[in-house]
Amino acid sequence: MTTLLALDTATEACSVALLHDGKVISHYEVIPRLHAQRLLPMIQTLLAEAGITLSAVDALAFGRGPGAFTGVRIAVGVVQGLAFALQRPVLPVSTLATIAQRAHREHGAEQVAVAVDARMDEIYWGCYRLNRGEMQLAGTEAVLPPEQVSLPRGEGGQWFGAGTGWGYGARLAVQPAAMDAGLLPHAEDLLTLAGFAWQRGDAVEADQAQPIYLRDNVATPKPAR
Repeated sequence: MTTLLALDTATEACSVALLHDGKVISHYEVIPRLHAQRLLPMIQTLLAEAGITLSAVDALAFGRGPGAFTGVRIAVGVVQGLAFALQRPVLPVSTLATIAQRAHREHGAEQVAVAVDARMDEIYWGCYRLNRGEMQLAGTEAVLPPEQVSLPRGEGGQWFGAGTGWGYGARLAVQPAAMDAGLLPHAEDLLTLAGFAWQRGDAVEADQAQPIYLRDNVATPKPAR
């Protein structure tokens, strides 16, 4: 059976998950600014619980962003280091898709509009629809002001809002039927998406484990208007 290790540090949450012998175990903590210190110990604890070593892992999945600049870099750095050492492939997974998958797992949502606070008065935005258990992107992921978000054209039915960007409230141009503004990415859901990607043969070499920021200027504030 395939053994997959997933990790995510793209937001305030830090989480790891492992698929081994058909079973999933995971650890999840909301620990802003402590990801670098906690991530490797969390991985070690997870492997010890499963009774395996890193060499048993067939591929490593990680949250590729968009998200916090430093957080995404931590995930990329750790997964590249492990993948190079083990000579294993990697599975990059969208942070927004992971949140949508969690909304399906926890709320049963089948159409999810994900909004994550991107700071600088913008949000990361992506819309996802369930297809055979997998949340798949409908349209494109983007970073934009809350007033400019929109649902994919021609998409009907009820949409569920997920992610911290929904804290902008009435400023968002879309108002969902229900929402959970507290949802952060969880490695358990990242692992689910990575499993679909693995089955499709979407794994890449370690040097292709690249972050996705959606914003060219990730560290400098916008000039005053």
